[in-house]
Amino acid sequence: MTRSLVCFLALALAAVAQAGEPVARVRVAFDRNGVTAVHAEGLADVAANRAITADDPVRVASISKLGVAIAVMRLVEQGKLDLDADVSKQLGWTLRNPKWPDTPITLRLLLSHRSSLTDGAGYWQVPLDGQLKDLLDDPKAWDAEHAPGTYWRYTNLNFPLVAAVMERATGERFDLLMQRLVLKPLDLHACYGWPSCDEATAARAVVLYADGKPEVDDNQGHKPACGITKARDGSCDLSTWRAGASPGVFGPQGGLRISAKGLAKIGRLLLGEGKVDGVRLLKPSSVRTLIGPEWTFAPGNGVTIEEDDPIRNRKGQMCRYGLAVQTLATPNPDCGDDPFGDGIARVGHSGNAYGLLSGLWIDRKAGTGVAYFATGNDQPAPGERSAFTAVEEKLARGE
Repeated sequence: MTRSLVCFLALALAAVAQAGEPVARVRVAFDRNGVTAVHAEGLADVAANRAITADDPVRVASISKLGVAIAVMRLVEQGKLDLDADVSKQLGWTLRNPKWPDTPITLRLLLSHRSSLTDGAGYWQVPLDGQLKDLLDDPKAWDAEHAPGTYWRYTNLNFPLVAAVMERATGERFDLLMQRLVLKPLDLHACYGWPSCDEATAARAVVLYADGKPEVDDNQGHKPACGITKARDGSCDLSTWRAGASPGVFGPQGGLRISAKGLAKIGRLLLGEGKVDGVRLLKPSSVRTLIGPEWTFAPGNGVTIEEDDPIRNRKGQMCRYGLAVQTLATPNPDCGDDPFGDGIARVGHSGNAYGLLSGLWIDRKAGTGVAYFATGNDQPAPGERSAFTAVEEKLARGE
């Protein structure tokens, strides 16, 4: 590609971002039996002028948490984890809110964002050679006003801790464990961080853009040499991995790379009560446990936004939550969690990071669902019928 063409494409990308239009949009509708409709428009990689497809892997942000919860439930079914046990024994050190030192923190509390942890001390910054435990020594990591189990606060830090528990329980590296428990049984070419993805999948990565520039996954047609958070000296030697030390480098809270069609298969797994295309991954009771909800908004029992989200900051965006599963359309005047605008209590999860907006939602009664994402959303317009953005509302309804 000539320099002039690259410059032209960069200018075009900047113009699209300034106009508030996504760089790419993908939407996949499905039912229990398979995909029913696909729409894809825009570019996966502007510099390469590569058109987006529904098979291209994208960093789906917080939908990643749902995948982690599915893996946890598999380990619960196998007797290797207990949702209601103190995680301190598994971690090998004591996890306690300093204000409530006698109140245990469990996987159920971590997965449902009721642990009393916050993102005030960070969550993704722990390097490959670091210790996740060190973050918990910072008072900003804790809610000093609400005891564990009494208040809902969306906290990304919960999920590196869940991943640490998983690693300690199995002795397996988190990204490889996710391959074994979820991704490979479902025949998904997907990965948490790039190390466990194959070359061909990594070559098709969807680039995420912010302020008109590549921000994440500008793989330029090949698998990254590292693809996770590096060590403090810039090295990326995975042979130094230690169970439970720094699993956040693989992005359990948001680092899943998966296609829209891959997300649809996870949605079909939930529609099938834990079974999809002849593969039984979970018991129906485990799916019901995931969905819950564990928490439903009432005045004083939680915040209804992700507090550090600069885009979706309108109150009422999250009002019901299970174990990494959100329920939409909460019948409460203070809730705006219905991007579809039809009052149906769909379940799933949304994502938002690095200019990407994503969603996976199923209507269990109708047996249908939708998976979608849009990239290049620097300053998306607010939604007209919910606390979600206008882009998400259009993708939800297929407009």
